[in-house]
Amino acid sequence: MSNEWQGGRLSRRRFALVLPLLGAAAWAPPGKAWANGPQRASRNLLGTRVDIVADGGDATQLQAAIGLAFGEMQRLEALLSRYREDSVVSRIGQAAGRHPVAVSPEVMAVLANARQVWRESAGAFDPTVGALSGWHFEPGQQTIPAPAEIAAELRHVGARHLQLDARAGTAYLTERGMLLDLGGIAKLPILQAGLRVLEREGVANALVNGGGDVLVSGRLQGRPWRVGVRDPRAPEKLLGAIEVEGFGVVASSGDYERCFVVQGRRLHHVLDPHTGWPTTGVHGVALLARDVAPVNGWGTALMVQGMGAVPAWNARRPGVAVLAAGADGTLWQSSGMAAALRPVTG
Repeated sequence: MSNEWQGGRLSRRRFALVLPLLGAAAWAPPGKAWANGPQRASRNLLGTRVDIVADGGDATQLQAAIGLAFGEMQRLEALLSRYREDSVVSRIGQAAGRHPVAVSPEVMAVLANARQVWRESAGAFDPTVGALSGWHFEPGQQTIPAPAEIAAELRHVGARHLQLDARAGTAYLTERGMLLDLGGIAKLPILQAGLRVLEREGVANALVNGGGDVLVSGRLQGRPWRVGVRDPRAPEKLLGAIEVEGFGVVASSGDYERCFVVQGRRLHHVLDPHTGWPTTGVHGVALLARDVAPVNGWGTALMVQGMGAVPAWNARRPGVAVLAAGADGTLWQSSGMAAALRPVTG
């Protein structure tokens, strides 16, 4: 049985650890088509606001390409969201312990990636944390499950029970009561799919931003894209800006989205699959890479593993720059991140 949260206070510090820094010309009212200059549009997707900026070319053509990119992201969200009863992810949970479910190649790719990160992180990332369904973090609906409920739900967490048959194109949760939650590993591939649609439509310069995950290609008005990194200890301030051109991704995870505070403890949506409780110790993680694959799922995994795991993880991935903030105010950044962060001058 769940205990509906009544006391404590809501956290109002909802912010993205990373955010695009764009000139005024790029931030015309969403959907407004100018004869020249960057085009922008925003929609609510993936539980957050997703922004697209496209530069170079006819405004009408750019807006059409943006519309197609959003359409592709909406299609993938409908397949991968655990909040839709008709999604493939939900159907896999509904069939848990009974039979495999046919999945599309896009879904199989995300599931295979999830299982790979589960193995490499020693279970710190686990796509079956969907079974911890007693937690709710939405405004006005905050719920803390009773300890007995968490213990019961934890028995259904374990990606070793996720069977994938690539040849048959099926996925199977072998035990009843299991559920998938791909929120920590599906968003980046969905955003990347939107960026690929833009490229397919001839848009060489574009940015896709979804709730603290920023993907870019090309340049903005002939200059590198700029992505700001907030100071997690003082989110109204920027630690600096990263300049990216060509393809790049700046991904972030943190305890500052979908959270509330009870008796001084921040309770948030990143759950530790070993305990069933929100993670502690890491306030936020930002990862900079040239490709989605090396960082996808690892923001969540590092929040579970803790600050002590970050340097060793980064040492095994020299192509990834890392910034991690501890809940105690400590800040660690790799040499690559220190070199990439530049002062914000305007």
